[in-house]
This record gives sequence, structure tokens and C-alpha cells, in this order.
Amino acid sequence: MALYEHLLIARQDISAQAVDALATHLKTIVEGEGGKVEKQEYWGLRSLAYRIKKNRKGHYVLLNINAPSKAVVELERQLKINEDVLRFLTVKVDAFEVSANKARRDDAAVVVAVKPEGVVETEEAVL
Repeated sequence: MALYEHLLIARQDISAQAVDALATHLKTIVEGEGGKVEKQEYWGLRSLAYRIKKNRKGHYVLLNINAPSKAVVELERQLKINEDVLRFLTVKVDAFEVSANKARRDDAAVVVAVKPEGVVETEEAVL
């Protein structure tokens, strides 16, 4: 199975609970196709750089997905049908990156990369 990062922007006039329900629905689609959602992050209501379908803001959701390609195809097909979705983007990645905010020291942060084989690599990045 491959690793994917999926970013979704939903309309501004739906509630945060409706966005969470949409993300849960997407999770069931991926699991139904034999995949797994490793992490789900709600980034909140953010301003858009330009209007999309008469919306100035959107709810952002990030999903880290470990699934076969047919699961991603079905996920994108469902998102094209949904009227609450403004934009989405799915990118295949080699490893998920997780920033450890609690491990900050002065002006540096530790970045942890989790690979599918279970190997964990760390490096220090200056912010």
C-alpha cells in the first residue's frame, strides 16, 4: 500500500461538526477499500487567497492515508460529487512528517518522519 496526504477545503457556511462528519465519511470510504487513515487533522476555518465558488473562507482538513490506489480513486470520485467540497488535493508521499511542537528548544524543532517500514528518522530543523 502507498502513503498519501489528502487536503480538503469545505465551504465556509457549513458547521465544524458537518466537516467532521464529512471526514468520518471519507474515512469509512478508505477503510471500505482496504486502506487506513493514519491521522486526521482539522485545521479550522481559514481565509482563501482568492474566491472559490463565491466563498472567501473554507474549512481545511488534512488526512494521512495508507491505502491502495483504488481507495484514493473512489475517495476522489465521492468528493467530486459532494457540493460542500470546494477543492481537494491528494499527493503520494514517501513518508508522513510529524512535527513535534512539544519538543521545541529555543528556535529549533525536531521533525520526525515515519516511513511505511516502521523506520523512524529524526532531524533538527531551524525555524
